[in-house]
Amino acid sequence: MRLPQLIDSSLEIVEGVAVLTLRRDDVRNALTGTALVEDVIAAVDWANRSPQVSVLVLTGEGAAFSSGGNVKDMQERSGMFAGDVLAIQDNYRRGIQRLPLALHEAEVPIIAAVNGPAIGAGMDLACMCDLRLGSCRALFGETFVNLGIVSGDGGAWFLQRLIGYQKAAELCLTGRTVDAAEALTLGLLLEVTEPEDLLRRALELAARIAAKPRPAVRLTKRLLKLAQHQELADFLKICACFQSMAHHSQEHLEAVTAFLEGQAKRRAAP
Repeated sequence: MRLPQLIDSSLEIVEGVAVLTLRRDDVRNALTGTALVEDVIAAVDWANRSPQVSVLVLTGEGAAFSSGGNVKDMQERSGMFAGDVLAIQDNYRRGIQRLPLALHEAEVPIIAAVNGPAIGAGMDLACMCDLRLGSCRALFGETFVNLGIVSGDGGAWFLQRLIGYQKAAELCLTGRTVDAAEALTLGLLLEVTEPEDLLRRALELAARIAAKPRPAVRLTKRLLKLAQHQELADFLKICACFQSMAHHSQEHLEAVTAFLEGQAKRRAAP
Protein backbone atom coordinates (compact mmCIF):
# COMPACT_ATOMS: atom_id res chain seq x y z
CA MET A 1 0.00 0.00 0.00
CA ARG A 2 1.37 3.43 -0.96
CA LEU A 3 2.54 5.75 1.81
CA PRO A 4 0.31 8.77 2.44
CA GLN A 5 1.46 12.16 1.23
CA LEU A 6 2.51 14.15 4.29
CA ILE A 7 3.42 17.82 4.50
CA ASP A 8 5.40 18.42 7.70
CA SER A 9 6.36 14.84 8.58
CA SER A 10 8.05 11.79 7.12
CA LEU A 11 6.91 8.18 7.21
CA GLU A 12 8.87 5.02 6.56
CA ILE A 13 8.19 1.34 7.15
CA VAL A 14 10.59 -1.51 7.84
CA GLU A 15 9.46 -5.08 8.58
CA GLY A 16 6.04 -4.20 9.89
CA VAL A 17 7.13 -1.13 11.87
CA ALA A 18 6.19 2.32 10.59
CA VAL A 19 8.05 5.38 11.89
CA LEU A 20 6.38 8.78 11.72
CA THR A 21 8.75 11.71 12.36
CA LEU A 22 7.43 15.22 13.00
CA ARG A 23 9.67 17.57 11.01
CA ARG A 24 8.88 21.14 12.06
CA ASP A 25 11.84 21.83 14.30
CA ASP A 26 11.62 25.50 13.26
CA VAL A 27 8.55 25.82 15.52
CA ARG A 28 9.53 23.00 17.90
CA ASN A 29 6.97 20.72 16.22
CA ALA A 30 4.00 22.87 17.26
CA LEU A 31 0.70 21.19 16.52
CA THR A 32 -1.11 24.40 15.58
CA GLY A 33 -0.12 26.56 12.65
CA THR A 34 1.42 23.50 10.96
CA ALA A 35 0.17 20.44 9.12
CA LEU A 36 1.31 18.07 11.87
CA VAL A 37 -2.18 17.22 13.12
CA GLU A 38 -3.27 16.32 9.59
CA ASP A 39 -0.07 14.34 9.08
CA VAL A 40 -0.54 12.25 12.23
CA ILE A 41 -4.18 11.57 11.41
CA ALA A 42 -3.27 10.55 7.86
CA ALA A 43 -0.50 8.25 9.09
CA VAL A 44 -2.78 6.54 11.63
CA ASP A 45 -5.52 6.06 9.02
CA TRP A 46 -2.96 4.62 6.61
CA ALA A 47 -1.62 2.24 9.29
CA ASN A 48 -5.14 1.08 10.10
CA ARG A 49 -5.71 0.18 6.45
CA SER A 50 -2.29 -1.38 5.89
CA PRO A 51 -2.28 -5.08 6.86
CA GLN A 52 1.53 -5.15 6.69
CA VAL A 53 1.84 -2.62 9.53
CA SER A 54 1.98 -3.96 13.08
CA VAL A 55 3.29 -0.96 15.04
CA LEU A 56 3.56 2.79 14.55
CA VAL A 57 6.42 4.70 16.20
CA LEU A 58 5.92 8.46 16.63
CA THR A 59 8.86 10.79 17.29
CA GLY A 60 10.03 14.34 16.69
CA GLU A 61 12.94 15.77 14.76
CA GLY A 62 15.14 18.36 16.42
CA ALA A 63 15.13 19.69 19.96
CA ALA A 64 11.49 19.02 20.90
CA PHE A 65 8.95 16.24 20.63
CA SER A 66 6.22 18.88 20.38
CA SER A 67 5.67 22.30 21.91
CA GLY A 68 1.90 21.96 21.55
CA GLY A 69 -0.02 25.09 20.59
CA ASN A 70 1.68 28.07 18.96
CA VAL A 71 1.66 30.74 21.68
CA LYS A 72 2.33 33.58 19.22
CA ASP A 73 -0.86 32.64 17.37
CA MET A 74 -2.70 32.75 20.69
CA GLN A 75 -1.39 36.25 21.37
CA GLU A 76 -2.35 37.44 17.89
CA ARG A 77 -5.63 35.49 17.93
CA SER A 78 -4.80 34.11 14.52
CA GLY A 79 -5.09 30.69 12.93
CA MET A 80 -7.23 28.32 14.98
CA PHE A 81 -7.40 30.91 17.79
CA ALA A 82 -9.11 33.52 15.61
CA GLY A 83 -12.77 34.49 15.77
CA ASP A 84 -15.45 34.66 18.42
CA VAL A 85 -16.24 32.05 21.06
CA LEU A 86 -18.26 29.85 18.70
CA ALA A 87 -15.65 30.07 15.96
CA ILE A 88 -12.83 28.98 18.26
CA GLN A 89 -14.97 26.14 19.59
CA ASP A 90 -15.53 24.91 16.05
CA ASN A 91 -11.82 25.31 15.25
CA TYR A 92 -11.01 22.93 18.11
CA ARG A 93 -13.72 20.44 17.22
CA ARG A 94 -12.85 20.34 13.52
CA GLY A 95 -9.12 20.71 14.07
CA ILE A 96 -6.95 19.40 16.88
CA GLN A 97 -9.72 17.38 18.52
CA ARG A 98 -9.65 15.02 15.55
CA LEU A 99 -6.20 13.98 16.81
CA PRO A 100 -7.24 12.27 20.09
CA LEU A 101 -10.16 10.60 18.35
CA ALA A 102 -7.88 9.21 15.64
CA LEU A 103 -5.24 7.94 18.06
CA HIS A 104 -7.84 6.48 20.42
CA GLU A 105 -9.34 4.52 17.52
CA ALA A 106 -5.98 3.42 16.11
CA GLU A 107 -5.95 -0.30 15.39
CA VAL A 108 -2.18 -0.71 15.76
CA PRO A 109 -0.11 -0.06 18.90
CA ILE A 110 1.53 3.38 18.85
CA ILE A 111 4.86 3.97 20.58
CA ALA A 112 5.92 7.55 21.35
CA ALA A 113 9.68 8.08 21.28
CA VAL A 114 9.81 11.36 23.19
CA ASN A 115 13.06 12.95 22.10
CA GLY A 116 12.69 16.28 23.94
CA PRO A 117 10.12 18.58 25.58
CA ALA A 118 6.49 17.53 25.20
CA ILE A 119 4.55 20.55 26.37
CA GLY A 120 0.80 21.27 26.46
CA ALA A 121 -0.81 19.52 23.51
CA GLY A 122 2.59 17.94 22.86
CA MET A 123 2.38 16.15 26.21
CA ASP A 124 -1.18 15.18 25.40
CA LEU A 125 -0.03 13.70 22.09
CA ALA A 126 2.45 11.51 23.94
CA CYS A 127 -0.25 10.44 26.40
CA MET A 128 -2.52 9.43 23.52
CA CYS A 129 0.00 6.76 22.51
CA ASP A 130 -0.01 3.25 23.97
CA LEU A 131 3.63 3.18 25.08
CA ARG A 132 6.14 5.96 25.74
CA LEU A 133 9.92 5.84 25.80
CA GLY A 134 11.81 9.03 26.53
CA SER A 135 15.23 10.52 26.07
CA CYS A 136 16.84 11.88 29.23
CA ARG A 137 16.20 15.27 27.59
CA ALA A 138 12.44 14.71 27.60
CA LEU A 139 10.33 17.16 29.58
CA PHE A 140 6.60 16.96 30.17
CA GLY A 141 4.23 19.76 31.05
CA GLU A 142 0.44 19.97 31.19
CA THR A 143 0.96 23.74 31.16
CA PHE A 144 -2.37 25.06 29.88
CA VAL A 145 -3.32 26.71 33.16
CA ASN A 146 -0.12 28.79 33.02
CA LEU A 147 -1.56 30.52 29.95
CA GLY A 148 -5.05 30.85 31.40
CA ILE A 149 -6.55 28.09 29.23
CA VAL A 150 -7.47 24.42 29.57
CA SER A 151 -6.49 21.29 27.69
CA GLY A 152 -8.73 21.53 24.66
CA ASP A 153 -7.59 18.26 23.14
CA GLY A 154 -8.60 15.90 25.92
CA GLY A 155 -5.34 15.80 27.86
CA ALA A 156 -7.07 15.63 31.25
CA TRP A 157 -8.96 12.53 30.06
CA PHE A 158 -5.81 10.69 28.96
CA LEU A 159 -3.48 11.75 31.77
CA GLN A 160 -5.54 10.53 34.73
CA ARG A 161 -5.93 7.14 33.05
CA LEU A 162 -2.15 6.87 32.95
CA ILE A 163 -1.07 8.14 36.35
CA GLY A 164 -4.26 8.33 38.45
CA TYR A 165 -6.55 11.22 39.29
CA GLN A 166 -4.59 12.81 42.12
CA LYS A 167 -1.24 13.13 40.31
CA ALA A 168 -3.00 14.18 37.11
CA ALA A 169 -4.88 16.86 39.05
CA GLU A 170 -1.65 18.13 40.58
CA LEU A 171 0.05 18.44 37.20
CA CYS A 172 -2.97 19.98 35.48
CA LEU A 173 -3.73 22.48 38.26
CA THR A 174 -0.17 23.63 38.91
CA GLY A 175 1.09 23.55 35.34
CA ARG A 176 4.51 22.40 36.49
CA THR A 177 6.85 20.42 34.27
CA VAL A 178 8.44 17.07 35.09
CA ASP A 179 11.73 15.74 33.78
CA ALA A 180 12.31 12.30 32.31
CA ALA A 181 13.30 10.74 35.65
CA GLU A 182 10.10 11.86 37.36
CA ALA A 183 8.04 10.88 34.32
CA LEU A 184 9.46 7.37 34.66
CA THR A 185 8.52 7.28 38.35
CA LEU A 186 5.00 8.53 37.60
CA GLY A 187 4.48 5.88 34.94
CA LEU A 188 4.35 8.35 32.07
CA LEU A 189 7.44 6.72 30.58
CA LEU A 190 8.20 3.04 30.22
CA GLU A 191 11.93 3.64 29.88
CA VAL A 192 14.46 6.51 29.78
CA THR A 193 17.42 6.35 27.42
CA GLU A 194 20.34 8.44 26.28
CA PRO A 195 19.32 10.65 23.32
CA GLU A 196 21.33 8.65 20.80
CA ASP A 197 19.71 5.39 21.97
CA LEU A 198 16.06 6.49 22.00
CA LEU A 199 14.93 5.56 18.50
CA ARG A 200 16.91 2.31 18.58
CA ARG A 201 15.21 1.23 21.81
CA ALA A 202 11.79 2.25 20.48
CA LEU A 203 12.39 0.24 17.32
CA GLU A 204 13.54 -2.76 19.37
CA LEU A 205 10.30 -2.66 21.36
CA ALA A 206 8.30 -2.20 18.17
CA ALA A 207 10.09 -5.15 16.56
CA ARG A 208 9.22 -7.41 19.51
CA ILE A 209 5.56 -6.55 18.99
CA ALA A 210 5.76 -6.77 15.20
CA ALA A 211 7.22 -10.28 15.49
CA LYS A 212 3.91 -11.52 16.92
CA PRO A 213 0.99 -12.58 14.70
CA ARG A 214 -0.42 -9.31 13.37
CA PRO A 215 -4.16 -10.09 13.65
CA ALA A 216 -3.67 -11.00 17.33
CA VAL A 217 -1.74 -7.78 17.95
CA ARG A 218 -4.54 -5.67 16.50
CA LEU A 219 -7.26 -7.56 18.35
CA THR A 220 -5.32 -7.26 21.62
CA LYS A 221 -4.96 -3.51 21.12
CA ARG A 222 -8.74 -3.24 20.62
CA LEU A 223 -9.39 -5.29 23.76
CA LEU A 224 -7.13 -3.05 25.84
CA LYS A 225 -9.08 0.01 24.72
CA LEU A 226 -12.47 -1.61 25.24
CA ALA A 227 -11.49 -2.74 28.74
CA GLN A 228 -11.16 0.90 29.81
CA HIS A 229 -14.89 1.53 29.77
CA GLN A 230 -16.81 -1.75 29.51
CA GLU A 231 -18.34 -3.79 32.29
CA LEU A 232 -16.71 -7.20 32.77
CA ALA A 233 -19.67 -9.24 31.53
CA ASP A 234 -19.92 -7.23 28.29
CA PHE A 235 -16.14 -7.27 27.88
CA LEU A 236 -16.00 -11.07 28.18
CA LYS A 237 -18.52 -11.38 25.34
CA ILE A 238 -16.24 -9.33 23.12
CA CYS A 239 -13.26 -11.44 24.25
CA ALA A 240 -15.06 -14.60 23.16
CA CYS A 241 -15.85 -13.05 19.78
CA PHE A 242 -12.29 -11.86 19.17
CA GLN A 243 -10.88 -15.18 20.38
CA SER A 244 -13.01 -17.15 17.94
CA MET A 245 -11.73 -14.89 15.15
CA ALA A 246 -8.14 -15.47 16.27
CA HIS A 247 -8.56 -19.26 16.45
CA HIS A 248 -9.59 -19.29 12.79
CA SER A 249 -6.66 -17.19 11.57
CA GLN A 250 -3.83 -18.69 9.54
CA GLU A 251 -1.33 -16.89 11.78
CA HIS A 252 -2.67 -18.76 14.83
CA LEU A 253 -2.27 -22.13 13.12
CA GLU A 254 1.28 -21.26 12.06
CA ALA A 255 2.18 -20.09 15.56
CA VAL A 256 0.80 -23.27 17.17
CA THR A 257 2.67 -25.44 14.66
CA ALA A 258 5.92 -23.57 15.32
CA PHE A 259 5.40 -23.90 19.09
CA LEU A 260 4.82 -27.66 18.93
CA GLU A 261 7.75 -28.20 16.57
CA GLY A 262 9.97 -26.25 18.95
CA GLN A 263 8.84 -28.41 21.87
CA ALA A 264 9.58 -31.56 19.89
CA LYS A 265 13.08 -30.37 19.03
CA ARG A 266 13.82 -29.55 22.68
CA ARG A 267 12.65 -33.01 23.79
CA ALA A 268 14.78 -34.67 21.12
CA ALA A 269 17.89 -32.68 21.98
CA PRO A 270 20.53 -34.70 23.92
